[in-house]
Amino acid sequence: MKEKLSYKEAMAEIEQIVACLEENKLDVDELAVKVKRVSELIAFCKAKLHDTEEEVENILKTMEEE
Repeated sequence: MKEKLSYKEAMAEIEQIVACLEENKLDVDELAVKVKRVSELIAFCKAKLHDTEEEVENILKTMEEE
């Protein structure tokens, strides 16, 4: 997934797809595509959270050294 996407946008898209799934609004032809998209979005969100956590830890370490 190379698109420029924010965490907030990714979460909103996940929520939208899940709502469609819960309401049975997706037809069978769309189902696999949407499930794959949710999987990609979840991976993106996990990576974003991990990167943010590392960045915050580095900032805190720098502050402690000063």
